[in-house]
Amino acid sequence: MSQRITIDPVTRIEGHLRIDCEIENGVVSKAWASGTMWRGMEEIVKNRDPRDAWMIVQRICGVCTTTHAISSVRAAESALNIDVPVNAQYIRNIILAAHTTHDHIVHFYQLSALDWVDITSALKADPAKASAMLDGVSSWHLNSAQEFTKVQNKIKDLVASGQLGIFANGYWGHPAMQLPPEVNLIAVAHYLQALECQRDANRVVALLGGKSPHIQNLAVGGVANPINLDSIGTLNLERLMYIKSFIDKLSDFVEQVYKVDTAVIAAYYPEWLERGKGAVNYLSAPEFPTDGKNGSFLFPGGYITNADLSTYRPITSHSDEFLIKGIQESAKHAWYKDEAPQAPWEGTTIPAYDGWSDDGKYSWVKSPTFYGKTVEVGPLANMLCKLAAGRESTQTKLNEIIALYQKLTGKTLEMAQLHSTLGPYHRAYRSLL
Repeated sequence: MSQRITIDPVTRIEGHLRIDCEIENGVVSKAWASGTMWRGMEEIVKNRDPRDAWMIVQRICGVCTTTHAISSVRAAESALNIDVPVNAQYIRNIILAAHTTHDHIVHFYQLSALDWVDITSALKADPAKASAMLDGVSSWHLNSAQEFTKVQNKIKDLVASGQLGIFANGYWGHPAMQLPPEVNLIAVAHYLQALECQRDANRVVALLGGKSPHIQNLAVGGVANPINLDSIGTLNLERLMYIKSFIDKLSDFVEQVYKVDTAVIAAYYPEWLERGKGAVNYLSAPEFPTDGKNGSFLFPGGYITNADLSTYRPITSHSDEFLIKGIQESAKHAWYKDEAPQAPWEGTTIPAYDGWSDDGKYSWVKSPTFYGKTVEVGPLANMLCKLAAGRESTQTKLNEIIALYQKLTGKTLEMAQLHSTLGPYHRAYRSLL
């Protein structure tokens, strides 16, 4: 007889998610992922000035706000066939890069690290030994025994208070936790340091975008940042160097901390390099435009099928017909009137809630496909497309993670292992690129 488990809400995400699964003989036999909140952004912006849409739609999320804003303003520019000044593209790119780096750091440390790290185990650690473990691996200035002792004392005070706050309800002491006490202490220290680095990333976004989250500086056709290198009240050289100081700090953290920590997790949880294989079809749109027509990009786009890089098909622009014609959304299992797969601009989001049904509708989230196939998007897809496109900088960064993993374990990290639960953690390298 099967057992049904419901997790509602799923925490450490942005949004409202419920997971149901049936277990038979210790194996998940059926599963349902349900978005339990109707957003209705398409309905909200109807009959509004399209120049205002970007300001509204970024409110769909409190984390990935900037991507929605920039995607929306680009859609308006595409519809109106408007070129964007190159300096405006650069400002948008800096905002988007800082925002993306912030998101990657948040994902690893605040949203997923506690699945691998045992907070209470850090109380048993030897701070001096923890510091010594990082010799020759990282030159981060906060990896000293003194710093780790401070963090350990913070944990002791927190446990003694009986109020664990954000560290409550963890799986502390679970046998699946495999990190030794010293590595747990290192991870907790870096978890706390990541909070400060997130603030630096948000400073870059806010200095250029006006605020973070929910930037204010976009305009259809460009940005609202006046540029005058000699004027105090505009985006001048002094302000640009101030922004660069935060970018340099972020780069140092990613190189000396984030990158190393992802390799350490993989070293102690090698079985998770074999688990979690997903769709293995990968789609990535080009990003970080370098001209006014969105025809040249720092990050190439493309499509890869069945994890085979030789099948790579380039996607050269946001108006690439291969990209546009391939995307469809199905509401077969979502509470909307239209059910058949449709292009995003053809479908509707008129709610039609009629209760939960295992075999029918159970979510407010539509199911997107690319030419009828389920695909993975995001950092892993982006990296694989860059590799397939022959980007030397991407291959160099991948070689670095392979070398670091080998240094920690004495084993070789295989390309096939990227298609796993831990594979997308390479986003640390995407942050450096």
